[in-house]
Amino acid sequence: QVQLVESGGGLVQAGGSLRLSCAASGRTFSNYAMGWFRQAPGKEREFVARISRSGGSTYYTDPVKGRFTISRDNAKNTVYLQMNSLKPEDTAVYYCAADSERVVTSTPSRYDYWGVGTQVTVSS
Repeated sequence: QVQLVESGGGLVQAGGSLRLSCAASGRTFSNYAMGWFRQAPGKEREFVARISRSGGSTYYTDPVKGRFTISRDNAKNTVYLQMNSLKPEDTAVYYCAADSERVVTSTPSRYDYWGVGTQVTVSS
């Protein structure tokens, strides 16, 4: 089992920044690729970003490219999502997830473990 706890969400004005953190415990953190997803009210959960086990490879959905950066610190068992130039459409609950497989995927059901999420609200 891997336990994931997100933090860092909050209310920010458009154009502002937030950094989300996801602390992992349980099994060896570096054995998992990590992803960030988000879910807005009335919408399906969508992929935001993914980082490989070593942190050497990252992937982003197009709407956040150039604004969001995913990173990880395997010594601290933590993955981060730096979000800059935030827009009202970024408003959602943000979740981190762990994937034991090496094949890159943006499909939520392919991820093994999930946190409970942290709310991000961007006001216009």
